[in-house]
Amino acid sequence: MSKVVQAFFSGMFFTFILDFFLFLGIKINYIDANSIDLYYNILFADNQNIFLFLFFTILLGYITLYLSNKIALIVIIPLFIFVFSTLFKPVGVFVAETILMQKGARITTEKFLYKGDIYYRGRKYITFYDHRFKKFLKLENNKITGGI
Repeated sequence: MSKVVQAFFSGMFFTFILDFFLFLGIKINYIDANSIDLYYNILFADNQNIFLFLFFTILLGYITLYLSNKIALIVIIPLFIFVFSTLFKPVGVFVAETILMQKGARITTEKFLYKGDIYYRGRKYITFYDHRFKKFLKLENNKITGGI
């Protein structure tokens, strides 16, 4: 097998591990903590950025095969520490809010105007926290008439 193919697959392997633990921290500390009804696989698939994934695949593959072991460890260990730190609540919540939350949103349906924060925008539903009612609402995407 050529060294380029090996670099690509080893980079993909490391990137999958990083992605798995990143989304696991988000699932545990944000999705489950806010009682959002969502499976891990859907969270992982819907929020995967293919360009970012390919970038890290190529970068980590190059680092692991073409650079010295010392340089590879200096680059890869901080990445793993950051990703594993999402398993701790404050870091996991911060990363999840940065990626998923939209603050100060206004959603209109046929009858109502909601003002609050979008906690998660899924395939069929939006999990929304309404500041006026001080509770979470599950709004269907197809029932929203106005912009978000």
